[in-house]
Amino acid sequence: MAFTPRVFSGIQPSGDLHLGNYLGAIRRFVPLQETHETIYCVVDMHAITVWQEPQDLRRRTYEIAAAYIAAGLDPKKSIIFNQSQVIEHAELSWIFNCVARMGWMERMTQYKDKAGENAENASLGLFAYPSLMAADILLYKSTAVPVGEDQRQHLELTRDIAKKFNHDFKKQIKANGHKGDFFPITETLATGPAMRVKSLKDGSKKMSKSDASDLSTIYMLDGADLIAKKIKRATTDADALPSEATGLAGRAEAENLVGIYAALSNVSVDAVLGEFGGQGWGSFKPALAELAVSVLSPIADEMQRLVAERGEMDAILRDGAARARAIAQPVMDDVRNIVGFVR
Repeated sequence: MAFTPRVFSGIQPSGDLHLGNYLGAIRRFVPLQETHETIYCVVDMHAITVWQEPQDLRRRTYEIAAAYIAAGLDPKKSIIFNQSQVIEHAELSWIFNCVARMGWMERMTQYKDKAGENAENASLGLFAYPSLMAADILLYKSTAVPVGEDQRQHLELTRDIAKKFNHDFKKQIKANGHKGDFFPITETLATGPAMRVKSLKDGSKKMSKSDASDLSTIYMLDGADLIAKKIKRATTDADALPSEATGLAGRAEAENLVGIYAALSNVSVDAVLGEFGGQGWGSFKPALAELAVSVLSPIADEMQRLVAERGEMDAILRDGAARARAIAQPVMDDVRNIVGFVR
């Protein structure tokens, strides 16, 4: 069966957006709306698998939706909404809970990392949320997902759930008038090399909202002075910049800062080093700060405007949810028939 080329992705409103979210995900979403049907969700149901202050959850939901738009997503081209407005996500997730196997869930490394040694006190939602992620994707029969390395295991689980549903209900799928598989076997979407932004204080760790030092992370709503301060105080070594990328081997902090410059300016690392090779950090850091401010400040300004205009944001999210439901409801009608629910 031929499926409509459709992309789904989402970000959790479980923390303030930072440079890693922008370079690793949001910026990469924008070109896809020119080549695919695109659905971009604020996955607020995922966020509550760990405790969220309700007012913070609401604020961050608006901020992520605003960041999508400020970064270049067009709500007329892409469907932009928050997950909890489309109840079919939860319904399909429950059905997938009954399709997925316990062993599959127990192998999810992100659950082990987040639950840690205190797994008995972790929420059931944290354990089962890969089923919700599969429902997010398959509810729209999405054919591709732009995922990072940390989500590849969850996409494999999504594929396993789709295959098992298609196999278990093969006769019912056919009886309901569908030829071939009901759900697609979703593929990873290649969108070029992803920038994996590291902490400004420790190049061995990824940039994170949970870092102990606030100077380690550039947030999307940081002002120009604060961005410059964080870059100025970023950890570096004593050596000058090399003239080519191979010279960054074993220099994690240097590699991170050069990579950020390359990503923000849309050029290769070698091109950056062609300009700055042989120079010290006293020259490079101010140039990086100026570049970061020039790219991020307009986005931050537009984010702040949109968040302040709650009426505009509510209208965009409601419209996106209505368009998402127009796809989701017929899919769920079929799923209910296929699994045998009386309607």
